Amino acid sequence: MNSQSYYNPNVTLPTVLCCVCGLPINPNSANMCVPCLRSKIDISEEIPRQSYINFCRGCQRYNIPPSHWVTAELESPQLLAILLKRVKGFCYILFCFKFLLLFFLGLSKVRLVDASFVWTEPHSKRIKVKLIIEKAVFSSTVLQHSFVVEFVVMPSFCEDCHQGAAKDHWNAVVQLRQKVKHKKTFYYLEQLILKHRAHVRTINIKERPDGLDFYYSTRNDAIKMVDFLQSVAPVRLKLSERLMSTDLQSNTANFKHTYSVEIVPI
Repeated sequence: MNSQSYYNPNVTLPTVLCCVCGLPINPNSANMCVPCLRSKIDISEEIPRQSYINFCRGCQRYNIPPSHWVTAELESPQLLAILLKRVKGFCYILFCFKFLLLFFLGLSKVRLVDASFVWTEPHSKRIKVKLIIEKAVFSSTVLQHSFVVEFVVMPSFCEDCHQGAAKDHWNAVVQLRQKVKHKKTFYYLEQLILKHRAHVRTINIKERPDGLDFYYSTRNDAIKMVDFLQSVAPVRLKLSERLMSTDLQSNTANFKHTYSVEIVPI
């Protein structure tokens, strides 16, 4: 006689009665059905249902605390990752653009199963995210729960836009000049600057009799503009610095840099 055991479809598994409502269920460590288990245990009680996120009205970027600003489109994976970082109380694993993003937020053992956007009016200043989480309760019972977290978009300005709003606040200036009677070269450079978006980091532009002045909050942005001008036109460059303030205790100094760029007369 063969000692192997075969599956018999006619054999039914034993059931037990739920200790709360009395419905027959498959045996589990809690001896409760799923509706009763959810009514007794809320695995999402430590996760807030509402949060906020700062949004810069000037450069259209979102804030990642403490002072990092990133660009993200509405209902994009980048924005979803930013929002989930602001939700406390769970650890989650997400796949975004085929890269594994692992964030540990809090000490809870609640695991995020799925996250998706819930459509809202684009001008409502509200972003809703539906979360599906699960957690092991009792000994071997895994409970899953879904809920919606609402994020309030708080309009503000980043540090770069604050500096750009203050017209006199600049650390570097590129003085572009050409001593000719016509403006054909500047019209050509204007199209190139707009095409290659070389003016993105410029905080102010002023017109001068023989050219233009480009103001920047950092020296590196001004150097990028100078490199762009050198790549598209024959120019002569002259650099000058002016000491604005100094701190002897920390051995630091504040300079204002001026890049005089003269286009060869054509």
